Amino acid sequence: MSVEAKAGDVVASDLISVFIDDTEVKVPKGTLVIRAAEMIGVNIPRFCDHPLLDPVGACRECMVEVPDMGNGRGMPKPQASCTLECAPGMQVKTQVSSEKADKAQRGILELLLINHPLDCPICDKGGECPLQNQAMSHGRGTSRYEGVKRTFPKPVSVSAQILLDRERCILCARCTRFSEQISGDAFIALVERGALQQVGFYEDHPYDSYFSGNVIQICPVGALTSADYRFQARPFDLVSTTTTCEGCASGCELRTDHRHFQVKRRLAGNKPEVNEEWNCDLGRFGFYSGRQDDRITAPLVRENGELRVASWPEAIDAAVTGLKAAGSSVGVLTGGRLTLENAYGYSKFARTVLGTNNIDFRSRQASDEEAQFLGSSVAGKRLGEGVTFADLQSASSVICVAFEPEEESAIVFLRLRKGVRKNKLTVHSVAPYLSNGFAKLNANLIAAVPGTEASVISTLDADADTVILVGERAAGLPGAFSALADLTERTGARVAWIPRRAGDRGALEAGCLPGLLPGGRPVADAAARVDLAAAWGAEVPSAPGLTGAQILAATAAGELNALVVAGLQPTDFADAQATRDGIEKAGFVISLESRQSEVTERADVVFPVDLIEEQAGTFWNWEHRPGRVNRVIKRVPSPMTDVRVLAMLADALGEDLGFRVPAGARAEFDELGAWEGARVAAPAVAAGGVPDVAFPTSLVLASWRLLLGGSASTDGATALLETAKPDVARLSPATAAALGVGAGEPLTVTARGGATTLPLVIEDSMVNGVVWIPGNRHGAGLGELDVVAGETVEVNGGAA
Repeated sequence: MSVEAKAGDVVASDLISVFIDDTEVKVPKGTLVIRAAEMIGVNIPRFCDHPLLDPVGACRECMVEVPDMGNGRGMPKPQASCTLECAPGMQVKTQVSSEKADKAQRGILELLLINHPLDCPICDKGGECPLQNQAMSHGRGTSRYEGVKRTFPKPVSVSAQILLDRERCILCARCTRFSEQISGDAFIALVERGALQQVGFYEDHPYDSYFSGNVIQICPVGALTSADYRFQARPFDLVSTTTTCEGCASGCELRTDHRHFQVKRRLAGNKPEVNEEWNCDLGRFGFYSGRQDDRITAPLVRENGELRVASWPEAIDAAVTGLKAAGSSVGVLTGGRLTLENAYGYSKFARTVLGTNNIDFRSRQASDEEAQFLGSSVAGKRLGEGVTFADLQSASSVICVAFEPEEESAIVFLRLRKGVRKNKLTVHSVAPYLSNGFAKLNANLIAAVPGTEASVISTLDADADTVILVGERAAGLPGAFSALADLTERTGARVAWIPRRAGDRGALEAGCLPGLLPGGRPVADAAARVDLAAAWGAEVPSAPGLTGAQILAATAAGELNALVVAGLQPTDFADAQATRDGIEKAGFVISLESRQSEVTERADVVFPVDLIEEQAGTFWNWEHRPGRVNRVIKRVPSPMTDVRVLAMLADALGEDLGFRVPAGARAEFDELGAWEGARVAAPAVAAGGVPDVAFPTSLVLASWRLLLGGSASTDGATALLETAKPDVARLSPATAAALGVGAGEPLTVTARGGATTLPLVIEDSMVNGVVWIPGNRHGAGLGELDVVAGETVEVNGGAA
């Protein structure tokens, strides 16, 4: 019998024949014996082997007999199949056909179990443990060891959320290899030697990696466990559901495990084209938000200045009364938490029921230039027409503009790091300093004072193998999107827009922009409006809509009468106080939320809606790849989806939304399809310049949001937040010297909205005349200071 391996792009001449248990297998050159065996369904037991980690041969469990290396000579002793490459004509015998291989595997298992505690009934890994499973399938039935097992004090806190039981460790080195090879956070290592060898870490440098949860998942025993999940449940008590992460725009697949209507843990799913088998800690541990005491479970209506619990019919009637009084003088702010289906519901509700194009998903800094770029180069693109994760790995170079991959889309960072390690990818960062994430990518810093990025972009060289990644922060950089459009036109390089929120790409495609309809149809194009009106059976308004900031300014000025708001915080915007003023001064506010917030405190009617774990739908990631969101918690009764609430409002207003559940919204959206006509024109905005500053007390502000910060989505995740990076300010050595402030000393940054004092970190790569602070300081956003990156701030040493 002969089996030919799937060789992808490998030509037939590059395939070699090996014989596994007398079965011929054709594999590409360099294939490991353990992989060749898998191709014919032979499962060789292993612990240290992992397909995404470099071979190490640490555990020696995968021993096989090699009677012929392909040259007529055999190996005198059994060999580790996870490090042995196939050779032409090689003969391999696994435990299936070789008594010698079987004896070697049983001997290794017996050796591993000599010091391993038999505490399976209380071990978190019990029931899903490779050591437990393989001891039963390949090990001895009884133990011959009668000595005293090695013990250690337990558990040891490797970090706030990773606990280590050292006596369970079998020294496979999976965790240390992951931290060194995949995430680049080499904070843990194997220490000591011989019988004393164990996983160690720096006592003054805890393993605070954004990807630390992966070491728990790949540990083949219960040595590494989660502080949150420890002793919470047995694997066989859990119900598992595959879903898509809501943490960022990467679209990682997750496996969510729940019990008694409560999520107990989340694991990385296996989606090779996106997150492979990894995920970040935000997606893994950040699922406690919906359990907080401020969860909204019933509609609320404002009466005599106070919110009170109301029935659904009463709340619908109150909302309809307010919307009828406002007419089309309404603004819709959708935020970035929505699935594609819910976003499409808001887009259609605004146009067909409210009769307005005043809708915007960008609860952040935004610009008309960005909207033009999204309409011309992003919206309506199909998967494969733009950049993909695979392209990042295979590109000759990647240029990041206003984008910090480790902080803003963590799986993009992992894919870039893999490209750097495996394919010699060159990464460039257009930024004011080389961040820790870019340092792990061995990136080249293209220094730019915030606000001057467009001028820097215009000087860059690129080719058709270059990929440019631009983040949402480019909306605050005048001329940046225009310069990128010119660069791609001039060089053939490809550009990908990577927003920070999971729902942003879907909201863009759904038409949650004032100048863009679903599928990339321009509002200004009469043919596009007619095409959509024919599908919807309703007239599409032609009047230009207002952006999010303009909507809030209009309500504050009394020019707009009502707001419909979904899942956003004032601190998300560039001016938090102006956002609060706009909501407070609006004549009527409807909020669709799952928890109490600054918006619900100011709303006239509040409708409770499902958490992401309680509903089904789709997240489209930055590649334009759909990721299925499956309902995990099926609690009855439960709040409703946004689509269901909007459908009820439409009914009460005498209109038909056309669907009542997310599946109906998705079906209509798919049938609508992408726009094939003329697209929005590419932007052409002049580059910004460096603002005048009174150095050294007046500096240019640089900022971006960190992966873990003061976000409502991480509320309740105590252990996760303990691993967040501390809030600090950063200056170059020369700027710090000019200010007369040293490392660790307080530095006060003052802007229009107030001041903040943070300890100083002196950053050697920082551009002079620039100060960096995090955009999501714990408990506050950058909007609290009413300032954005590229503007000037006052800086002085000492507390405010």
